[in-house]
Amino acid sequence: MIEWTKTSYSPQKSPAVHSARENSTNEKDTIILIWFWPSNRTFALNSCESRFHIKGCKLTGDRRLYSSADGVFIPHRYILRDMSNLPKLPRPFFQKWIWMLFESPQNSHRIPGLNNLFNVTMNYRQDADITIREQLELKPQETTAEPLKKKSKMVCWIVSNWSEKHARVNYFNELKKHIAVEGFGNHFDRKISKDQYIQTIESCKFYLSFENTHGRSDNTTIDYITGKLFDPLSFGAVPVVLGPPRHSYEKFVPKDSFIHVDDFNSPKELADYLHMLDQNEDKYRQFFSWQKRFRVKKVSFPVEHACRACQYIQNKKGFQVFNNLNKWYWGY
Repeated sequence: MIEWTKTSYSPQKSPAVHSARENSTNEKDTIILIWFWPSNRTFALNSCESRFHIKGCKLTGDRRLYSSADGVFIPHRYILRDMSNLPKLPRPFFQKWIWMLFESPQNSHRIPGLNNLFNVTMNYRQDADITIREQLELKPQETTAEPLKKKSKMVCWIVSNWSEKHARVNYFNELKKHIAVEGFGNHFDRKISKDQYIQTIESCKFYLSFENTHGRSDNTTIDYITGKLFDPLSFGAVPVVLGPPRHSYEKFVPKDSFIHVDDFNSPKELADYLHMLDQNEDKYRQFFSWQKRFRVKKVSFPVEHACRACQYIQNKKGFQVFNNLNKWYWGY
């Protein structure tokens, strides 16, 4: 374990590694070794320049290039608790290990040995070294609001990860007593394809953008706002959010683009408000005024994450190490 946390350099390379370096990439390229493929999804390794205008990147999954890699890209979810599946060779002095995690602290395992192990953090949080998240970006010029598509459903929810312990499940069970909710996904035995997913959200007036983390008083939910918010914004439904407090959402989207459950004393009060909006088109349309000035900027997972890691390594040459990762992310 000690040799994993120390930075060291050996001028000698095995013939296999040396040959792979010379035959596969330009010496000026920044090599990012993908130690684990995120979600077991491979992607085109030459995408950084063509898709994100990032030049000089060599992405690879070839572990023989470890000793030559400028960065090692390591998604947290695949790290074993004893860390036995991490690189065992000494770390070259120039190499940075990039820790990536986009699940909430409440739903990811904490490993004591992470402190002093990684050099770079990649996360949805704004205080990460590399912050990647969906967001609203300014349009080149202000436009008129997009026309609303005809809605055949009032409130929808697509969910597969179901647990009676989740705050979102408890809230939903109360809300459905007062308003009809169209349920989709594995839990409701109504699986939908990717195309059906978009069509379904487009057909709904309101969408339950319920995160699987809620109600913590510490910082473990900070900035945890996912595509559950941005997908309905993209596809023309009003998000009804449950997750971090309202002020966290307002850091990323206008306050009048969504409805927060915390603004109501009870699920019944929220249901009454949704019924009112259903009968008042002018008030409902106000939730789409943001479209005049902004548009949703999506993130291309996982290829964009690897390319942004390369871009960061290119620009940050100095030594750095994250010595309190567990406290920063899990709070202890």
